[in-house]
Amino acid sequence: MAIQLETYEKIRYLYEQEGLSQRNIAKQLSISRNTVKKYFDGSSVPWVRQGVSGRCRTVISDEVKEFVQSCLEEDGKENIKKQKHTAKRIYDRLVEEKSFCGGESTIRELVASLRGKFPKAFVPLSFEPGEAIQVDWGEATIYLNGKKTKINLWCMRECCSDDIFCKAFYRQNEESFLEGQVNGFEHFGGVPQRVIFDNARVAVKDGFGVHAKVQDRYAALAAHYAFKTEFCNVAQGHEKGLVEGLVGWARRNMLVPIPRVTNIDELNEEILRHCLKYREHQVPGREQPVGVLAKIAAVKMMNLPKYKFDTSRSILARVSDFSTVRFDYNQYSVPVQYAGKEITVKGYGNEIVMLYQNIQIAQYHRCYERGQTEYQLEHYMDLIERRPRSVFNAKPVKSTVPLELLEIGKQLSGPKEMVKLLRLYSDHGEEKLMTAIHSLSCKEITVMQIESILAIEKPMLPKKLDYDVKVEKPELCKYDGLLSVRAAV
Repeated sequence: MAIQLETYEKIRYLYEQEGLSQRNIAKQLSISRNTVKKYFDGSSVPWVRQGVSGRCRTVISDEVKEFVQSCLEEDGKENIKKQKHTAKRIYDRLVEEKSFCGGESTIRELVASLRGKFPKAFVPLSFEPGEAIQVDWGEATIYLNGKKTKINLWCMRECCSDDIFCKAFYRQNEESFLEGQVNGFEHFGGVPQRVIFDNARVAVKDGFGVHAKVQDRYAALAAHYAFKTEFCNVAQGHEKGLVEGLVGWARRNMLVPIPRVTNIDELNEEILRHCLKYREHQVPGREQPVGVLAKIAAVKMMNLPKYKFDTSRSILARVSDFSTVRFDYNQYSVPVQYAGKEITVKGYGNEIVMLYQNIQIAQYHRCYERGQTEYQLEHYMDLIERRPRSVFNAKPVKSTVPLELLEIGKQLSGPKEMVKLLRLYSDHGEEKLMTAIHSLSCKEITVMQIESILAIEKPMLPKKLDYDVKVEKPELCKYDGLLSVRAAV
């Protein structure tokens, strides 16, 4: 136990100035001779902790230490990563096999010392502007159309400026992976020399770290944008620590409170707003805000290629007789005039696009369930108008039209009137049509009444007149000439 500075001062004075013995100093100050012995010659001072007493733990006998060492050597010989001795397992075996009576913490300290574990520390890194971007995936929960849904958050960070880009996707598939990078390059305004990522299957087909073999499409993306792919070692998240921190930051700051959106595009608009606002932030230790440093980094980056890389998974598919096309276990409708024709289907991370002879004919939010069919009513309206008797049993109608509107349609005079009502629904939208219907006070509703209300709500715009009309100045002298001719007659 350390003594007070005042006592230490008296011990040193009595010994050096008065020349008293240790016995006399202890007697005069009424303290232990061991205390005087410790401090009298100045070899110890009371304000510096001397550490442990130096006594060995008697429970750690040579037998115990040899047993622990043998367990670790056995792990090395077997070399099975997920079936190695833990400190807890070694302790349990010591209790069962050696009747060990010490504590578990004692064995934990011994195992850590024998394994030679280093303390948790990291090397500070510095990057040049435009040198590298780190990328990673994260997960988050949102409410999509009122339903709790798990989404995947794609995160990118420019290493020099700390500028960020995030985007939500339904899945962590190859299409989303490639699309996220292309969108990120466009957000940063250029392409870095290196892109640092982990060993996820969307990027690596075999191996890991410096031995990783890149997936074919990712290799094509890297070749087109001229950046070098760089992969981290297994379980070494600190090698891309900047983006690792971004994943958690994005969840806490962009998605709290939990967003409630109608579609993922709405969510991504909000996420992008946060990314742009982050450019106003100034990282501690930096002299300039993130946005200023991001502009400097963009200048040093490589230019985006003129041709934008197609990140979709594209297939050729023949449209069925029901005017639907199959993609990724689901069916999607297209306009009926393309039935029986071969079209191109492009699957992006969050959407599906259908093309015929390079002209877009349909677009959907991508469905990742199985066995689903997505319809758009306008694809079938021309066909339903030619075959009105199908209207009440048509799947495209039942799948897309609100139940209330279907019940109103059944009260009309027949299928043809229902078809006219659907045309109004297709042209004006649900909200305007239902508002017009609810404004009618009569019991029997006709399509003509609804049309008249919609016509009133949409007044005709006055025709714009061209007031810049050039009028030539009249020559009045010609009239004088006519008068003179008449006088002569």
